[in-house]
Amino acid sequence: MKPHYDVVIAGSGLGGLVASIILAKEGYSVCVLEKNNQYGGNLQTFVRDKTIFDTGIHYIGGLEKGQNLYKYFQYIGIMDALKLHKMDEDGFDIISFEDTHEEFPHAQGYQNFVNQLARYFPEERESIEKYCTAINAICDTFPLYNLKAEGKYDSEILQLNAKTFIDESTPNEKLRAVLAGSNFLYAGIADKSPLYVHALSVNSYMQSSWRCVNGGSQITKQLIKQLRKYGGDIFKYKEVVHFESQDNKVTSVVLKDGAKVSGDLFISNIDPKATLRMVGEEKFRKSFFNRIDSLEGGVSAFSLYVVFKPHTFKYMNHNYYHFKDSTAVWEAHDYDEQSWPKAYMASMNTSGKSTVWADGMTFITYMKYEDTKPWENTFNTTAEQSDRGESYEAFKARKQERFLQEIEIKFPGIRDCIQSVHTSTPLSYRDYIGGYNGNMYGYVKDSDNPMKTFIATKTKLDNLYLTGQCINMHGVLGVTIGAVLTCTEILGKEYLIDKINHFVDHEVGD
Repeated sequence: MKPHYDVVIAGSGLGGLVASIILAKEGYSVCVLEKNNQYGGNLQTFVRDKTIFDTGIHYIGGLEKGQNLYKYFQYIGIMDALKLHKMDEDGFDIISFEDTHEEFPHAQGYQNFVNQLARYFPEERESIEKYCTAINAICDTFPLYNLKAEGKYDSEILQLNAKTFIDESTPNEKLRAVLAGSNFLYAGIADKSPLYVHALSVNSYMQSSWRCVNGGSQITKQLIKQLRKYGGDIFKYKEVVHFESQDNKVTSVVLKDGAKVSGDLFISNIDPKATLRMVGEEKFRKSFFNRIDSLEGGVSAFSLYVVFKPHTFKYMNHNYYHFKDSTAVWEAHDYDEQSWPKAYMASMNTSGKSTVWADGMTFITYMKYEDTKPWENTFNTTAEQSDRGESYEAFKARKQERFLQEIEIKFPGIRDCIQSVHTSTPLSYRDYIGGYNGNMYGYVKDSDNPMKTFIATKTKLDNLYLTGQCINMHGVLGVTIGAVLTCTEILGKEYLIDKINHFVDHEVGD
């Protein structure tokens, strides 16, 4: 590690890695510092019983040639090396309910999306068409979503509520639940979740949906390969604990081992609340610090990672979003001991070995951070291992059994296929991913107060920038666009977007 770099990036999540490549390509000397054993934040994978599981990336949208994430990934040099498996075009997501045996598909392609749902709601075809048109139109108003430097951005869109919009789209209550059924993608809250968050979350999957063969960590590997190609450095087990500053500029980062790395520019890919504390509360306006500090962390998750006995459970080329009933679509995060879990997402791994039999499956349901409060002062990662104790293991075992009982209602006989089960809680997400209170998707966005959760990529300090899922939008596409936005503050928006478009056009021309 050199003592000084042009750019020092704290945290190796997707946002930090994408920003590091863009700036390294521009000739900056770049250093990325990661506290954990694995790079990649939510892109991390882990292995249990020789089966690979993703921590956060279960499927990706917008990767068909010419689509937005494809173009961004093409520019940063990783697209052609990714091993991807396209999901079922007639139903990449299946919405299901415990009170009916029918399963409702979300299909790839707008017309196909309409056609597949209209089979179940023939009298609502026009409503479904209008829904798709509106989703598309909202996404068109976000310039960087469409690789444009400027666009017809409308701030009033930020104040539209997702549930209200869906409810006004159709009087059919079951169709409302189906259209909102994948709101696990942004942890939908009825009176808060903005329509633009819904639109940006679901639209790219409607365009095209993909699974990463052998997990999302391949994205991390390719990102690091590109960073090193352009001369960048990246180090693990290097936890940033403090940003030193002088004359309104960050001068260096201090690591947990006492070492310092100085730089000209600094980007934090660490949770904003933690970042502000590492810089020092006194370095920011009191109103700004208090606003960020008061932001509500989104809900977290409890996950089951199931390894199947060989050749016992059929591979399904789609995800399930399953609910106890239609009302649970917007209320699944609001549970008590008796009603948990009200809903879950089920997603398969794909190893590329077999399209008939599944190796493993991940089941994710909401869990509040408060549920794990008794153990919040324990920290456990591969880099820094500690035991949370027998009471924690008993808590996980109890929740695992309750969750499996619920899963077996939807998938009868699944227990007979299981070789082993592994779990994670909000504390796992907190320790490995670094989100505030283990939240899955950053801070809660509110359509009634859209500016409250707005966090600019450029801070008040002259050379400190922010990136990551809390800054713009979460998800692979949202964080990638957020990293580009961070880099536009350094390089200029028109310059960078023109460069990306010219590069992509040239590649297509070849």
